[in-house]
Amino acid sequence: MAAKSSPFNVERFFQALGDNTRLRLLNLMGDQEICVCYLVEILGQAQPKISRHLAYLRSAGIVAARREGKWMHYRIVMPKNAGAETVLRQTLAWLSEDRAMQADRARLAKACCSPTKFVALKSAPVPVSVETL
Repeated sequence: MAAKSSPFNVERFFQALGDNTRLRLLNLMGDQEICVCYLVEILGQAQPKISRHLAYLRSAGIVAARREGKWMHYRIVMPKNAGAETVLRQTLAWLSEDRAMQADRARLAKACCSPTKFVALKSAPVPVSVETL
């Protein structure tokens, strides 16, 4: 017998979007898969704190994770709920227009182009577009 999928948790979804750090994480992921080390470096927060926020986004069905050796990669996944997908797409579009979020993306682009300037990113895998996965 096939496993029964749990119903979409609307409250959890909106709570996931109700935190600035989680919004910044979603903004940085955008349409790419990104190693957690970049998220830690760009946001300037401790890895355990970032990991807790990523776990929250995963439990809300917004983010998926993939391990590659010692590296954890994260990407956005669209919820199966049509209304939640619309809200998430609109939220991501709004974030892309916000100046603070644009500054985060600029720091990420700079880190990806010259990771040797960032000690913590010395051997980190560069983010890749989700389309290439």
